[in-house]
Amino acid sequence: AFEGNYKVMIIWMADKMNIAASNKLLKLIEEPPDKTLLILITESEDQLLQTIRSRCQMVRLSPLSENDMVNALMERANVDESTAVKIAHQADGDWNKGLQLLHNNNSDEQFEQWFVNWVRTAFRAKGNAAVLQDLITWSEAIAGTGRETQKSFLNYCLQFFRQAMLMNYKAEKLVYINTTSTGFDMTKFAPFIHSMNIAEIYRELNEAIYHIERNANARIVLLDLSIKLTRLLHQKETAQGFKT
Repeated sequence: AFEGNYKVMIIWMADKMNIAASNKLLKLIEEPPDKTLLILITESEDQLLQTIRSRCQMVRLSPLSENDMVNALMERANVDESTAVKIAHQADGDWNKGLQLLHNNNSDEQFEQWFVNWVRTAFRAKGNAAVLQDLITWSEAIAGTGRETQKSFLNYCLQFFRQAMLMNYKAEKLVYINTTSTGFDMTKFAPFIHSMNIAEIYRELNEAIYHIERNANARIVLLDLSIKLTRLLHQKETAQGFKT
């Protein structure tokens, strides 16, 4: 770069700079050396100092379209079309997320077994103290896996609940999960996930991920989540849209 015509400096996650670093960078931006390009990359431009933003030319990059993601996965990752479509649905235009999902795709069968066992047990646990021990056993088993596996599984659960809600509201074209577990019927499970409990289910799952990322006791986190899920699965949606 120093021998070429231009020098280029790329600052990744520029919004993470502290005030002192931002002020020093501002001086460089105001009077850059000749033939020097400064590229600031950020997902939160509002977190940059206004004085820096006003001196930069904004270039916004849109997420990849689903079709582009599917084609890229098939061409570059050599996956079949059905797998590419499934991953593209989940990736929301984020190529790196798509590759991560592809890496975790082989875990889906195991995750499905854990999920089905979990929701079945949680549903039976309401008013049944004996079944609570099964939830404790399930929580201990998942807690025995690695932290990254736990996080991946909980993210899988987020997607599964979302798919169930979409099916419940007749948006089958957006549903891509095909269950293989014996005796589990997605069409029968879907009515239990609706507008009156999906937001809280999402909130509890994300909170569990948050705590696991910070090295909380996974067994306690998962058991607490399971007990809350027991209540949420039995929460009904009336015709008027009120909780019962």
